[in-house]
Formats: sequence, C-alpha cells, structure tokens
Amino acid sequence: MIVWINGAFGSGKTTLVENLHRRLPSALVLDPEDVGQLLRRIVEVPTGNFQDLPLWRHQVAELAVGLVAEYERPLLVPMTLVDPRYIDEIFGAIDRAGVPLHHLFLRVPPEELHRRIERRTVVPGDPERDAAVEQWCKAMVEPCTSAVATLPARTVLLDGSLPQQRLVDEVLTLLGATSDAPARPAT
Repeated sequence: MIVWINGAFGSGKTTLVENLHRRLPSALVLDPEDVGQLLRRIVEVPTGNFQDLPLWRHQVAELAVGLVAEYERPLLVPMTLVDPRYIDEIFGAIDRAGVPLHHLFLRVPPEELHRRIERRTVVPGDPERDAAVEQWCKAMVEPCTSAVATLPARTVLLDGSLPQQRLVDEVLTLLGATSDAPARPAT
C-alpha cells in the first residue's frame, strides 16, 4: 500500500508523514524530493521544476512500486503533486502495477499557508536561497489550493489545520490501520 500525502507547500505533508511513521514504524518513507535533487545534480532542469522531467515522474512511480513489492511494507510519500497530467502518469503507473494507493490531500487556507511558509527555514545558512524558496512556495499557494478541483475522484481531502495527532488518527482510521508502534509504558 502507498499512502501519498499531497497538499500545498506548508500544508504539513512532511510533518504528517513523520507522525504517521512514529505510529507505523514498519512503514517505509519515500520523499520524491530526493529523486528530484539527485536528478538536478545529474541533468539540467530547464523549467526549474524537476516534476517537469519525464524521468522524475517515471523514477518516482517505479521506486514507489519497487519499494512496496520488494519489502512488502506500507510506503508513506509526502509530495505536492497538482498537475493533473503528472498525477495521472504517476498514479496510473502505480495502479497498473496493482499496488493499492491512498491519495490524501491536506487542505489549509491560503493565509495560513503563507504564515507557515514565512515561519520555516528550508535552506539553513543560506538566507538568499532560503528567501528564493520561500518566494517560490508562496507563488505556488494559489495553484496548489485551486488544484483541489482537478484532483482524482478517489482523493480524500483532509483538514490540514487540525492538530497533528487528530490528523494521524484520521489517516489511520481511513486506512483501516492500527499503530504498530510498541506500546508505551503507562505513567
């Protein structure tokens, strides 16, 4: 099973995956951003967005399917993916491989997304590059929030403004999963 956590930049995808992983430590985590960064070191990305590289989309789908097939464990994937063509391409490849896919999208109001983006540091020690990333993320708020209308019908919309623990519980309920983390001693 693949659990794709989608949403705008600043919606809490990575935080949700980290918290889900604490409750499901047997799950694997794949950050497609790592695939993009690897490709950036090898080839030019003419548009600046590695998602525009057909090889990125192919590699992400193949790696996700391969990880589930090889290790027979759930896979958690935090990644903003809002271009309908790219969603169809990646999710289509996963579907053709017969791997169950749960697509969850974190909805957060635009003004909250802007606040969250302003509070975070993405490139520590490089204020100029960090400011450029912040500017790009803010520019993507509108396209990401309006993409909700074009997401696949099977997408589950979640309130990304909820407290993390409640979101984790909602996701586990949606998946029909229970925590596989060791029980904590009572205090």
